[in-house]
This record gives sequence, structure tokens and C-alpha cells, in this order.
Amino acid sequence: MHKYTIQVRDRGVVTLPKAVRQRYALAPDTPLTLIDLDGVLLLSTRIPVVTALAQQIASERERAGLSVEDLLAAWRDDRYGWDEPLSSDT
Repeated sequence: MHKYTIQVRDRGVVTLPKAVRQRYALAPDTPLTLIDLDGVLLLSTRIPVVTALAQQIASERERAGLSVEDLLAAWRDDRYGWDEPLSSDT
């Protein structure tokens, strides 16, 4: 798994890193699907794979007894680390 930091620019334009474009052969005007999973954004070139993956993730999450909030908390911990304040009051 690779992590990339990208920015939304004027008019909502997002530039994908060159390595990602090359790896998945993304050319200009390649259609992509953006799925919002309650704040976790998933970008895909193939809808059926994403749908199947989302269903599998939901099934595994339920089987493990985890809520979406549990997954998001783990994601925040992974992304920001334990020492990152949760609010701007600190």
C-alpha cells in the first residue's frame, strides 16, 4: 500500500502523482469513480471492483464487531499518530 498527499486546487482539480498515473495507465480524460464512505474517499477506475470490495469490507467489519467509527479512529491514529491533538483547543 502506498500513501500520497494530494491537494484540491481551484475548481476542484486534483492531480494524481505521476507514479500512480503510470502504474494504472491513467491518461487524460480517464473516467474515475469517487465513493464517499462517510468521510473516507475512495477513488477507483472500476465500479464493480469497488462495490465488491466495499461489501467485503463491510462484511469483515461486522464480523469483527467493529463500527465505522472504530475504523475511522484507527485510520486517524495511523495517519496522525497518538500525539496529534483531536481538536484545536489544545
